[in-house]
Amino acid sequence: MDLGIPTLIEAPGPEESARLCKELGFSFVELNMNLPEYQGLDVPLLQSVMERYGVYFTIHLDENMDVCDFNPRVAEAYTLTMLEAIRAARELGVPVLNMHLSDGVYFTLPDKKAYLYDMNREHFFGRIREFTARCEEAAGGEVTVCIENTGVYALPFLREAVELFLQSPLFGLTFDIGHDHSAGGVDRPVILEHEDRLRHFHIHDALGRKNHMRLGTGELDLAWYIALAQRNRCRAVLEVKTAQALRESVEWLMEHQLICHN
Repeated sequence: MDLGIPTLIEAPGPEESARLCKELGFSFVELNMNLPEYQGLDVPLLQSVMERYGVYFTIHLDENMDVCDFNPRVAEAYTLTMLEAIRAARELGVPVLNMHLSDGVYFTLPDKKAYLYDMNREHFFGRIREFTARCEEAAGGEVTVCIENTGVYALPFLREAVELFLQSPLFGLTFDIGHDHSAGGVDRPVILEHEDRLRHFHIHDALGRKNHMRLGTGELDLAWYIALAQRNRCRAVLEVKTAQALRESVEWLMEHQLICHN
């Protein structure tokens, strides 16, 4: 199982990230397209960094990306951003692009939340079908786009959206184990139902609603999740937020004989 690091605030640039990745003995860096450094992917620079440090990249797409927005100009801007990222990924040999699934806008009523996408399903699912077709054409079978759970799979229309995406071989699943724990385990049944489509993990510890904690400081059965990732030959990002937390998490993994350090 290849282990990777997230893009850290203290090491936001590709060279800084790759240097830390190499130091820790990890295999890849997940570039975060929310950061200003990655609003445009500099393919020659990233290729040079990969060659010099012997690591590779995955891509975490903008968390605000919403290709189903009711404003067609907004939806198109996000779609074009996605297509550009896919083309860059092909050039770089990036195996996985990670995306969140937006639940859109909702109105809070006295007895429930009314989600506009749920109320306008023809629009919502139609956008997903169009987006999928355009991504498939851009990807050419060379990359995988993984949908990350964010604690929203309790919503039936989003479970249906996942099913629709997974009809395409382009899409797989990311299991963010802390997000699921903080949401009360609502995502896990959907993910395990499609275990054969698991390709990517975000691993961090969690305690109650707090997550992104260094390994061994929360209440997750981390050995179980790591075994699940290994069984499905997934990559895994150790998604803690500081270099020190990464180092301490690596030490915890080694102490518990869950990885063999390089």
